[in-house]
Amino acid sequence: MKKGSISKGLMMALAMMLVSSLVWAQEDKASRPSPPKTATGKVGGATITINYSSPAVKGRKIFGDLVPFDKVWRAGANEATLFETDKDIKVEGKALPAGKYSLYVIPGANEWTFIFNSETGQWGIKRSGETSKDASKDVLSVKVKPGKSASLNERLMYEVTSSGFSLGWENTQASVSIK
Repeated sequence: MKKGSISKGLMMALAMMLVSSLVWAQEDKASRPSPPKTATGKVGGATITINYSSPAVKGRKIFGDLVPFDKVWRAGANEATLFETDKDIKVEGKALPAGKYSLYVIPGANEWTFIFNSETGQWGIKRSGETSKDASKDVLSVKVKPGKSASLNERLMYEVTSSGFSLGWENTQASVSIK
């Protein structure tokens, strides 16, 4: 009988430690060097939400250096960026069903490709440094022309507007139209 009480007590203590560490880990995301951010808004009748981690420039050259041209990028830091729409939409004229997607980008010097991928919840890169994107789960890709932002964006920032969304970081901004 005494052994059973000790075992139950030990199991209860372990369970409490697990729960408290999970709660602490969730709260800790806000203190990351690239804290979590959310951009949300309405485009037509659809609610668009983008959850991402927001890295800082910190005096570095971003596009073409820290984020290489012509390679898949997780479109943020930490976990892969999540794009969610509650209604079917058209992105740059192409159909995207309602749902949650990981958002990836292939930045180029003159053209960017935004990729909507059906796999969600993964860390943004593998130990090798390559992105975790599984190309077989790509749902849609669209090309846009990046431009110069009106001012320096120290932190990566997404914005949802009535005509779509934009990604801005450093001196660059890329806008994607949605209808």
